[in-house]
Amino acid sequence: MSLQSYVNKKVLVITADGRTLTGNLLSCDQLTNLVLGQTIERVIRPSDDPEPSIEVSHGLYLIRGENVAICGLVDEDLDGQIEWTRVRGSVVGGVKHV
Repeated sequence: MSLQSYVNKKVLVITADGRTLTGNLLSCDQLTNLVLGQTIERVIRPSDDPEPSIEVSHGLYLIRGENVAICGLVDEDLDGQIEWTRVRGSVVGGVKHV
């Protein structure tokens, strides 16, 4: 499946090492290398962690295709209703290559 239809739309990317990034997809290629604009990394903390979940702004961000586990469109209305600093959850594990 081509990601060309996602260009200039807000996407969420989960990387092979378990990071969660959202941003506007500016460009992609046949190797799934992605360029995101206005990128934010969401660091979701487990419920037993006293630190709050955070959003870290990265701005323009390049993700190599080999590090992309999942890329999908974001429902911006729903996303805007969520207070991400209050979200708690389990840590997403990394990808295991066999």
